[in-house]
Amino acid sequence: MFVRLSVITPSYKQLPWLKLCIASIADQQGVYVEHIIQDAQSGPELEEWVLENSKAHLHVEADSGMYDAINRGFARATGDILCWLNSDEQYLEGALAKVARYFESHPKVDVLFGDALLIGNNGSLISYRKVVTPSISHIQLCHLNVLSCATFVRRSVIERGLTLDPRWKAIADAAWVVEMLKARLTMATLSEPLAAFTITDKNLGQTSLAFAESARWQQETHANTRWLRPFVVGQHRLTKLFKGAYWPRQIATGLYTLAEPERRTTRSAVLGFKWPRSK
Repeated sequence: MFVRLSVITPSYKQLPWLKLCIASIADQQGVYVEHIIQDAQSGPELEEWVLENSKAHLHVEADSGMYDAINRGFARATGDILCWLNSDEQYLEGALAKVARYFESHPKVDVLFGDALLIGNNGSLISYRKVVTPSISHIQLCHLNVLSCATFVRRSVIERGLTLDPRWKAIADAAWVVEMLKARLTMATLSEPLAAFTITDKNLGQTSLAFAESARWQQETHANTRWLRPFVVGQHRLTKLFKGAYWPRQIATGLYTLAEPERRTTRSAVLGFKWPRSK
């Protein structure tokens, strides 16, 4: 079975970051990858650069937000495995071939979550995020513990109507994972770093909008069970402890950076697990 991947990138006026994102997909080896960019009318500079410097399929049209753009990309995708990578994220070397091999050898798995790295604006290594299988109660009472840049689903998931809810502008990924859990999809984790998430001052998940939406969502879904939160968090942390999520790791990897967007630069560091605090 030959598995094809479709990567969707929602885009709006982030060309410097988009260049890195595109490069990290273009250099994936040993796998067929279709890259679809859904751009919300950023302007001619971005359109010209993408068309002249990449093999990505560019679609320029107005949308109602990032998640609407991703859904539009999903609808256009032809791959067997679907995923999305935001402009300020990138795949690590060989990541997509690992994903393809996993799905090939595990035909009953619907959703795959991988480990990820947190990096700074300059490509510095910040943290290692080891994934554990998410749970409904932890997502709704605390936060989503998996990163979308290292999340992959079979095409059948989208065909079942399990798409992103565009009424949420900042937390639709969390609501999406909950809906997949409720649908009892078969989920698995791959204990290897697959992608890098850049910590910038524009990360949607760290905005007041995200916090407001999370509070509203929790009120709608778990208003009567919020007293369980300490127990849910404790159980989640024990699971991460047993999985080795809190141990430091020596990491060496190649990353595209704003300073060197045309080639991967090797970065190495001993990484902990913490998410950097917002300033």
